[in-house]
Amino acid sequence: MKATHGEAGVRTPRGAAHTQNAWTVSAAPGGIPLLGHALPLWRRPLDFLAALPDHGDLVAIRLGPQRVWLACDPALVQQILMDPRTYDKGGPLYDTMRMVLGNGLVTCSRTAHRRQRRLAQPCFRPSRIADYAGVMSAEIGAAVEEWRPGQTLDVTDAMMDLSARVTTGVLMSTSLAPGLAADVRGCLGTVMRGVLLRAVVPLGPLYKLPTPGNRRFDRALARLHGIIDGIIAERRAAPDEHDDLLATLLAATDDDREDDDAGRSTGGRCPVDHTRDHPVPPPATREATDAKEPLTDQEAHDQLMTFLVAGIETTALALAWTFHLLSRHPEEERRLHAEADSVLAGRPPGPGDLPRLGHARRVVTEALRMYPPGWALTRVTTTETTLAGRRLARGSTVLYSAYVLHQDPVAFPDPQLFDPDRWLPERAGSVPSGAMLPFAAGNRKCIGDHFAMTEAVLALAAIAARWRLRPLSARTVRPVPAAVLSPGPLPMVCEPRGRRPGGGAPAVPTEAP
Repeated sequence: MKATHGEAGVRTPRGAAHTQNAWTVSAAPGGIPLLGHALPLWRRPLDFLAALPDHGDLVAIRLGPQRVWLACDPALVQQILMDPRTYDKGGPLYDTMRMVLGNGLVTCSRTAHRRQRRLAQPCFRPSRIADYAGVMSAEIGAAVEEWRPGQTLDVTDAMMDLSARVTTGVLMSTSLAPGLAADVRGCLGTVMRGVLLRAVVPLGPLYKLPTPGNRRFDRALARLHGIIDGIIAERRAAPDEHDDLLATLLAATDDDREDDDAGRSTGGRCPVDHTRDHPVPPPATREATDAKEPLTDQEAHDQLMTFLVAGIETTALALAWTFHLLSRHPEEERRLHAEADSVLAGRPPGPGDLPRLGHARRVVTEALRMYPPGWALTRVTTTETTLAGRRLARGSTVLYSAYVLHQDPVAFPDPQLFDPDRWLPERAGSVPSGAMLPFAAGNRKCIGDHFAMTEAVLALAAIAARWRLRPLSARTVRPVPAAVLSPGPLPMVCEPRGRRPGGGAPAVPTEAP
């Protein structure tokens, strides 16, 4: 069990320190002049961060001249995420992400978030997600139909293509043409690597120099912005010809009030809670200055960029990690195949099948625990505050890592073990609040969590019903941390599989958590 040394030298289990007022605050070991801990954080960020909980509950890291505080205990992370007035979006990562996403829903400050969330929320109501599921299923089927027996796929690229088809199909009623989809994928890879570099090594003026790397980043970013501008212009010219997510977004006004500044959270126990409980503030607390105002062109640009980046890359990487883990755990793969055979009986999955694809959902959830795409995120204090007994000045950067939290053996016994049954209802309830955060928590929790889980479960079931993906070799796959956590290339061979005689009754419970 992980443990920390309290202020008085008392050794307390991680996760229990806050109940005894024995928080420990320390500085990360090592570091060099000028760069601080930037080099280990750039070269081996997962190993570096995962080692820091052994040094305390709140650990200081130096990135050049800046100091960043890593919150290692779930209770501290919950304190941060559930208090957006004190801990606002910001820090090196978000400052760099704004170059890509603008002032969209993910990157905007708290004061802009209320309006943006109100405008975007109608796009993600449960009834709309159910509508999208039909489009998702059709696009997934079309993507998988192109695979051939014996074909070698880079599963990471294949999932990027599949997710791009789904996201653009739901978002814009049409898929990107193959050439444009490849262009978007290549640009995203270049941009996200550049984002991590600029966040970890914050040497602003150097990134203005015309080096080959800087030019590649600038070209890729300009191309992405150009694609988004073209989509917005086309839709503004014909606003009544579509009934899709983008049409809902462009038609929304602040009269659609489903969110306010109150926190929203699953409590960290089950990351696939699909409830939408957003209290509506009384009229006196509502902002009247922007009532019934639709998105401006710039706001539409930033939101569309946000939905494309978040909708394509994060879900694709979650699926890629899922297939990698299944290839290393054949018994879990067999259980998944049995469930797909029994529930689907040879037909494509639809929204009505989701409650019965319980094992598929648990497999995706466990993959998100082991390899969360959003592996490290930051907040900035808006006022002087206290965290773990430490006074933090206004403007202090606080970091939390879902990857680090998800590896805690107190919350997740044997955390390196791929165990989808952790998420059976009778076991999921024992996960401490705030320990599982693939979609964050509070009112800044990912607005597309239900969308992403629906897409991932439908895709996993559709592929499992038809194909078995076999790795070319038993090579070790190491996570590639950029702005999101990628497995890198995953070459696998497509092996067709038929439905078992009699449906192959599953040997797993089918209730969804």
